[in-house]
Amino acid sequence: MSAWVLPDHIADVLPSEARHIEELRRIWLDHARGYGYELVMPPLLEHLDSLLSDSDSALNLQTFKLVDQLSGRTLGLRADTTVQVARIDAHLLNRQGLTRLCYCGPVLHTRADRPGATREPFQLGAEIYGHQGLEADLEILELALQCAQAAGLTDMVLDMGHARIVPAVLEGLTLKDDFIQSVHTALGRKDRASLFELTQILPAQVAKALTMLPHFYGDLSVLDEGRKALSAWPKALEALDEIHSLANQVSGCRLSFDLGDLSGYGYYSGVRFALYAAQAGDALLRGGRYDAVGSVFGRKRPAVGFSLDLKEWARCLPRPRQHSAIRAPWSQEASLRKAIEALRGQGETVVCVLPGHENEADEFNCDRELVQKGAQWTVQACQP
Repeated sequence: MSAWVLPDHIADVLPSEARHIEELRRIWLDHARGYGYELVMPPLLEHLDSLLSDSDSALNLQTFKLVDQLSGRTLGLRADTTVQVARIDAHLLNRQGLTRLCYCGPVLHTRADRPGATREPFQLGAEIYGHQGLEADLEILELALQCAQAAGLTDMVLDMGHARIVPAVLEGLTLKDDFIQSVHTALGRKDRASLFELTQILPAQVAKALTMLPHFYGDLSVLDEGRKALSAWPKALEALDEIHSLANQVSGCRLSFDLGDLSGYGYYSGVRFALYAAQAGDALLRGGRYDAVGSVFGRKRPAVGFSLDLKEWARCLPRPRQHSAIRAPWSQEASLRKAIEALRGQGETVVCVLPGHENEADEFNCDRELVQKGAQWTVQACQP
């Protein structure tokens, strides 16, 4: 095997794709800044116990591990930035009130999380800490949808669910962890046969409610059907009220609901959501409320946010047209250098053609050229 062959599901990002990813990054971070989110840049590498959340065992399996030659401690290459941002909120900023943070950078996965996915996503996210009310959930949703529209995503579907519905139905029952895990797995797969078999040991009312949950997915009528089926559990009804309240306030997309979807059930603690579009087979963005994320750092407080992979967005969205550029001859002549410097200072891209490379194409669309007319250098349209 050639030494320069990259590992499976790892790839270089070449100029046109890199330009697209960078433009998307700027769209998202500029919008986040407009909402008051502060950018943080956690390290790619840190002590393993700071990278893992007690509420998400799957994260442990996705994390590359190595031994620090300086301290002998186990280090990890981050598989998700959210826990790092929770650490920053808990121990570096340690603010008592509201904190809005955003981030963007690579993460590494031991395995691709779905067929065709990269093991090195370019993760971007935004999070609010310190507010328990639905106002924070709504702001995160609005930010996500506005950024998605600005990035060019069309025909969006926002799918919503709630992490507290199943715990509400099971509350008060003494059940083993592996049984609860099996129930969650069956619900997540909508495996009605396995769910029916599992729930035979449960009280009839509980079993009936759980076996009905996989049927509750679709439009807004799902919430009304859920209220009827879950009327015996006030906390489940509260969860449905939260979904309904947020659904009534978001715009710019179609809505769907799935009361049996338990994606990340060990991680989320409230409303959870995923953004879909016709361009992609899987969710392009996931988020929700995860109030326990700071527990591992001794500071459990309200938190809600979302994350996405900019590489996946760049793959699904049409690449933007090349930005126009100005072609200039190569020379050390003072007036030419001054003209080039002035154009670049105005935000123009000026590509100097090195000797012998006059006919070579590059990533930039040079639709104008810098030509000398008398003692002045002027910009004019390129001649065909």
